Amino acid sequence: MDRGEVYGGPEGLVRLVTETDCELVLNALVGSAGLAPTVAALGEGIDLALANKESLIVGGELVMALAEATGAQVIPVDSEHSALQQLVASERPGTVDRLVLTASGGPFRGRTLAQLASVTPSEALAHPTWNMGGKVTIDSATLMNKGLELIEAHHLFAVPYERIDVVVHPQSIVHALVHLNDGASLAHLGYPDMRVPISYALHHPERADVPVETLDLAAIGQLTFEPADTATFGCLRLAREAAAAGGTAPCVMNAANEVAVHAFLDGTLRFTGIAEVIERALDAIEPAPVGHFSDLYAADAEARRLTQGLIEGVAA
Repeated sequence: MDRGEVYGGPEGLVRLVTETDCELVLNALVGSAGLAPTVAALGEGIDLALANKESLIVGGELVMALAEATGAQVIPVDSEHSALQQLVASERPGTVDRLVLTASGGPFRGRTLAQLASVTPSEALAHPTWNMGGKVTIDSATLMNKGLELIEAHHLFAVPYERIDVVVHPQSIVHALVHLNDGASLAHLGYPDMRVPISYALHHPERADVPVETLDLAAIGQLTFEPADTATFGCLRLAREAAAAGGTAPCVMNAANEVAVHAFLDGTLRFTGIAEVIERALDAIEPAPVGHFSDLYAADAEARRLTQGLIEGVAA
């Protein structure tokens, strides 16, 4: 009887990628822990179906350069980026003027900053349209998830940040839009169901049958849109600022957010403290150039140590 081998820890994930004869790696890890398997897959020239957005938040420039060097494809699994890829795939270079990411607005859309101060983890975990894990659901509630997706879109599609917009769309039917140079705008629509982008990534460039309900616009009745409230939901603003600063700033922001979200879920940090702690971490750590993946690991570790100390100074 053959015996299997069990891999464990970060090294085990890398071994699983590099020692397995595979054509495609699906990276659906949560957080910056997904960076090493991403690097391992692309370094081996293996196509990557990427659901771990933090790989591009933390090391986007290096990750995309590695993919280009080895010829491996990065196929996004996030619903918004999958939609964008399908929208821009047939467009010639220079025809896409702007990208638009849609956000549900999370469970606290329309609330004031004062009202958010007393939010509990159970309330924040009650997402109105998507069924996701704890960390991603909290990121959606703070709008950090959309900030991370903005950075991800920049790296995936090589579009400057000033040409990427975010609009709140509570029904989550329109997953993304692109504005073209001739005045046309294209949108990708569908019921919120992750089976669709997952299937697209796993079968790319073909399409497979997926047992999902066909979109019925008449039954939906109306689709609404509104601007994102970055004054109340500061995480989206902080993500854009970190993206503009460049270097290690997005890595620091991501690490601080992961630590802060964990503290909120543990009950040691209030909901509004998440953005406060992230902003303090970004102010305290000067962005540095990134020349190697080791620079990112060092910045990540420093930001986590600092953030943990900052949390102790912010009342829950």
